[in-house]
Amino acid sequence: MKDTYSAGRIENNSADTFPMIELSNVSKEYIVGGSQLSVLQKLSLNVAPAEFVSIIGQSGCGKTTLLHMIAGLNQPTEGQIRIRGKLVKGPGRDRGLVFQEPRLFPWATVAHNIRLGLPDRGRDEGRLWELLRLVGLQDFAQAYPRELSGGMAQRAALARALAGSPEILLLDEPLGALDAVTRLKMQDQLMKIWQEGSLTVVAVTHDIDEAIVLSTRIVVLSPRPGRIKGIIPVDLPYPRDRTALDFNVYRQELLAVLE
Repeated sequence: MKDTYSAGRIENNSADTFPMIELSNVSKEYIVGGSQLSVLQKLSLNVAPAEFVSIIGQSGCGKTTLLHMIAGLNQPTEGQIRIRGKLVKGPGRDRGLVFQEPRLFPWATVAHNIRLGLPDRGRDEGRLWELLRLVGLQDFAQAYPRELSGGMAQRAALARALAGSPEILLLDEPLGALDAVTRLKMQDQLMKIWQEGSLTVVAVTHDIDEAIVLSTRIVVLSPRPGRIKGIIPVDLPYPRDRTALDFNVYRQELLAVLE
């Protein structure tokens, strides 16, 4: 597997163990207005089990497209995506996806929205309440989406994504529209869920600090067509201090790669 240079670091794309997610020369093209538009080109990356990998890059570089292909909602034009060695041909319960907006059913309560994600919707009430407690919504089980704040709605969407006990959690900027304080709280919530659940997480974000706070590795994509411009392993203990000198070193390194 090809190595990637990033601001003085060499990071090998291959995981130390058998990869949970394997991208092999993945490219994606669309036809827009009769012309061919290349969104992603020749991406190769392995994600190990229980890693937290963030993907950052300029708007339009293909971050969301890549995440949706891992989820099985879209297929590569070229190349392959494999989960535990099996070719991704469509969505599966091994992957949970949280979108930029909550996408809750407005006619259903919080409990009902989460219940829809359970494998056994009618009987698994224990799992339902476990999820409600996990995201701190046990007191809002009978509330409707219109009665929730933005942060609460995203927590409900996160619980629904976790309802099927996926091995992989895919996050498409679910915190982007939240206020600063709520966003920090949700970052802490995500970190706790990842650490306690042994999940493999791939997250799209525009927020450099968020990527450093959460990630074991950060993948930087070039402007469209998106290619891997750099991969930065984050070697800081959890929980991470945003005011620490080492944190700022990573911040400056990421800014340098993005520029």
